[in-house]
Amino acid sequence: MGGAEMRIPRHLAIIMDGNGRWAEQRGLPRVMGHHHGVETAKTVIEECRRLGVSYLTLYAFSSENWGRPDEEVGSLMSLLNTFLERELKTLLAHHIRLNVIGAIDRLPVAVRKTLIRTMERTANNNDMVLTLALSYGSRDEILSAVRFLADEVSGGRLDPACIDEECFSRALQTSGMPDPDFLIRTSGEIRISNFLLWQLAYSEIYFTPVLWPDFSPAHLHEALAEFSRRERRYGLTADQTLDNGSD
Repeated sequence: MGGAEMRIPRHLAIIMDGNGRWAEQRGLPRVMGHHHGVETAKTVIEECRRLGVSYLTLYAFSSENWGRPDEEVGSLMSLLNTFLERELKTLLAHHIRLNVIGAIDRLPVAVRKTLIRTMERTANNNDMVLTLALSYGSRDEILSAVRFLADEVSGGRLDPACIDEECFSRALQTSGMPDPDFLIRTSGEIRISNFLLWQLAYSEIYFTPVLWPDFSPAHLHEALAEFSRRERRYGLTADQTLDNGSD
């Protein structure tokens, strides 16, 4: 199915899973799977931009991933730094703005500096917002939002009666972004692994057995074709959705 026939989500989120298993199946070190996974990410980012996705959020490194062997974590951080330095020209040329969510204070200093520099250089780009979830855990994000709002209330700056969904969303790290319309997870795992728990409340979800390094533009198109067939009702009946002109 071609891009013109597909309904393109405004905000696409992807859990990029399966790099390690891809390498192990081939008798390679796990880091080689991450190397190939970075190339897949580059291809998918460019294809999403071409298709007209406005917001793309990639789950690149979870807060739980810090528990992996030090050698693997170090390789991942080095790969991330190299990717950011190498792809800055592409981000600028394609008018893609880089954003990040997660506890980036836990990242190595060199990676933090490269992230901040890349975000500053791309801040005025407006064709697509690429958000990397790094050292990210949704429960931590929600707890931080609760603590922030509690502090606002205790300081007399916020009336508790004014805390609604919109107010709470503004306290999250994704403030200013629309919730994802569509979530893709690769590798055959059927869970969301502490990713955007609040934001995914009404997202369509698609699981594929394809391991991330093998995930091609053709697989992306298959997923988007499935998204195009879905009816997003938000609790309404099909007739009500049609009457309201909603997706």
